[in-house]
Amino acid sequence: MRLVMNEPAERTDRPYARRWWALLVLCLSLLIIVMANTALTVAAPDMTRDLALSSADLQWVIDGYTVPYAALMLLLGAIGDKYSRRGALVLGLLVFGGGAVFGYLADGAATVIAARAVMGVGAALIMPATLSLLAATFPRAERAKAITLWTATAGLAIAAGPVVAGALLKDHGWASTFLINVPIAAVALVAALVLVPPSRAGHHDRIDYVGGLLSVLWIGALVYMIIEGPHFGWDAKAITAAAVAGAGLLAFVLWELRHPRPILDVRRFGDRRFAGANLAVALFFLAVFGAFYYLTQHLQFVLGYDALATGVRMLPLAGAVFVGSALTGYLTPRVGMKWTVSAGMVGGTAALALLTRVDGSSTYGDFVAPLIILGLAIGLALSPCTDAIMGSFPESELGVGGAVNDTSLELGGSLGIAILGSLLSTSYSGRLSDATAGSRLPASALATAQDSVGAGYAVAQGIGDKARQLAAQAAHAGDPQQAARLKAQAAQLSGGARQMKDAVGSAFSDAVAHTSLAGAVVLGVGTLAVALLLPRGAAPEAEPAKETKELVDSGVN
Repeated sequence: MRLVMNEPAERTDRPYARRWWALLVLCLSLLIIVMANTALTVAAPDMTRDLALSSADLQWVIDGYTVPYAALMLLLGAIGDKYSRRGALVLGLLVFGGGAVFGYLADGAATVIAARAVMGVGAALIMPATLSLLAATFPRAERAKAITLWTATAGLAIAAGPVVAGALLKDHGWASTFLINVPIAAVALVAALVLVPPSRAGHHDRIDYVGGLLSVLWIGALVYMIIEGPHFGWDAKAITAAAVAGAGLLAFVLWELRHPRPILDVRRFGDRRFAGANLAVALFFLAVFGAFYYLTQHLQFVLGYDALATGVRMLPLAGAVFVGSALTGYLTPRVGMKWTVSAGMVGGTAALALLTRVDGSSTYGDFVAPLIILGLAIGLALSPCTDAIMGSFPESELGVGGAVNDTSLELGGSLGIAILGSLLSTSYSGRLSDATAGSRLPASALATAQDSVGAGYAVAQGIGDKARQLAAQAAHAGDPQQAARLKAQAAQLSGGARQMKDAVGSAFSDAVAHTSLAGAVVLGVGTLAVALLLPRGAAPEAEPAKETKELVDSGVN
C-alpha cells in the first residue's frame, strides 16, 4: 500500500475501495471548522474579561472568521476544481492550523481578530473541498448516504464545540480553544494524503477570475453589512457596504450571464429544485445559528451553568441530528425531497415556537424538547438540500457546487446572528429598562447593564460586592450609629443587587421568547416559500463531466 494516495478519483473505473475512510477524513475536516465558531460562544466570556474586549471587539472576534470564509468560498472552490481539490483541502488545513496557533499566541483584540480571519481563509479552502471530494469519490448511488453523514457531522460539531471548549476551560484559558484545532488539523492533513484520492475537473478552461473577484466583493460586502448595520448602527460604513454589495451583485450577475465559461452559471437559480434547496439551507441556518446564539447565553448567564455544563446540555441537539439524518435516508427515496425538507422546516419552526414559552422561571427542562425537535429538523432537511445542490453541478464543477451550498449556509448563519441577535439585544435592553423603572440605579450603570446579559449580571454583582464591603465596614465600626448606618446601606444595596439580578434574568428570558417568535415567523413563512418552490419527483441527473485523455495520462496532483 502506498503511503500517499496518488491515483485520481476520476481515473478509477470502480468505486474507490477506501472511500468510507476518506469520508471520515472529510468529516473530521468539516468538524473543526464548524467547531471553531461554536466553541467560541462559551470561550467568549473568559476572552472578554482577559483581553478587556468591548462589545464591538467581541463581535468582530466572532465575525472576523465569517467574512473571509463566506466571501472566498466560490473562487477557491473553482480554483480547487481546476488544480486540485485535495490540494485545496491540504492547504486549507495548513492555513487553518497556522491561524489557530496565531490565535493561541494572541494577546489583544486586533491579533485575535486577525487570527480568526486567517482561520476563515483556511475554512474557505476546506469547506467546498470536503463536499467536492465526497462527490468525486463516491458513486452517485452512494452519494446521498455519504452527504447524510457529512451533514450529521455538521450537526454534531454545532453541539460538540461548546462541550470541548467547556472541558478545556475547566483547567486552561480561552487560548486553549484555539490550540486544540492544531493536532486535529495535523491528523486530518496526514490522513487526507493517505486516504483521500486526488481529484480535479476533467477540463482545463481558464478560471473566470473576474467573476470570482466580483463574488468576493459582493459577498464580503454583504456579510460586512449584515454584521455592522444591526449591531453598530447604520452609519456610513454600513451604508457603503450595502451599496457595494448591491452594485457588486448586479455586476456579478451581468458578467456571469455574458461570460462563455462563468465561475457560476446564475441561470441555475431558475431551476426550482436548486433555488428551493439553497433557500432552505439559508433559512434553516438563519434559525439554527440565531437560536444557538441566544440559547447558549441563556444557559450560561441566566441558568448559571459553566462552559462545560452548557456544552453537555446542548448534546440532545447533536443526538437528534443523527436520528433525523437516519430518518431522511429512509424517507427521502420513498416520499421525495420536497416532503422531507418541508417536514424538517416545519419541525424547526415548531422548535422556535416552543421557545416562546421561556420566561424568568424556566429551567433547563423547558429547553430539552425544542433542542431535540431542532436537531431532528436539521437531520431531516439539510441532507436532501445539500444532495440536490451538489447534484445540480457536473463533475467538473463540484468545488463550485460545494461552495454554493456552503455560501448559502454561511449567509443564513450570518443573517441569523445579526438579525435575531440585534432583535434580542433591543428587546433585552427595553425590557430591562422597564423592569428597573423607579429604582435608584444610576443611569450609567443601567446603560452598562443594557449592553448585554453578561454586563447586566456584572452590574448586579458589582452592587452586591459594594454591599458586602459596607457590611464588613459596619462590623468593624467603633461607632454604633455609624455601624447602623452602614448596615442599612448594605441591606439596601444587597436588596438592589437581588432586584437587579432578577430583572436581568427576567428581561433576557422575555427577550429570548420574543426573538424566538420572530424567528418562528421568518422560518414559517420561509417553509411555505420552499414548499411551493420545490418540485415533486426525483432530481434530474447533472450533465456529466467530460474526462480528457490528458487528465488520464498526466494524473492529478
